[in-house]
Amino acid sequence: MYLPPAFREDRLELQHELIRAHPLGLLITAGPRGLLANPVPMLIYPDEGELGTLRAHISRANQQWEEVATVGECLVVFQGPQDYISPSWYASKQETGKVVPTWNYCTVHIWGRPQLVEDAGWLRRQLEDLTQAQEGARPRPWRVDDAPESYIAGQMKGIVGVEIAITRREGKWKLSQNRSQADRSGVVMGLRQEGDSHEPMAALVAEQLNS
Repeated sequence: MYLPPAFREDRLELQHELIRAHPLGLLITAGPRGLLANPVPMLIYPDEGELGTLRAHISRANQQWEEVATVGECLVVFQGPQDYISPSWYASKQETGKVVPTWNYCTVHIWGRPQLVEDAGWLRRQLEDLTQAQEGARPRPWRVDDAPESYIAGQMKGIVGVEIAITRREGKWKLSQNRSQADRSGVVMGLRQEGDSHEPMAALVAEQLNS
């Protein structure tokens, strides 16, 4: 991806953190059917392999699983917080007027070797781990065991596991680092005035401003 030095984020732990916080990855393959992309919930296992391992499952009705079996490499894109940045928030707008709109965002791109997994034990663990990751903090978390065993067994016949050993990764945290301190302060204020839904990006820009 286009990655100016000011926006590069190479810290593996931060990349893994974004994946955990935004686990719906866009799985991209280039196989016999051409380019295919599907959003797939992923789990990161940071201690498996040098850069970590991703695990997921996809429906057998989704033709991409057949593509996974034919490619030596795939790309998974994880999108974190993102927001439109108005030039009216910049202090420099009042000084020179030489400002334009932009977009701030955080993203992680993962390349790896995908493998299909059809082992029932592996699939069961993947379902339980994925459920725990999403349900664990709820007051009354749903568990895979809550459903009838025969029902779960039937559902598992309709999925295929995907394991991706990470071979390469890139992180981009575009947080107004190329703007002046005054402009970045304006971005933080402007985002917060837009409402609570913009607080994640405001907090990230503020963190950069104070670092």
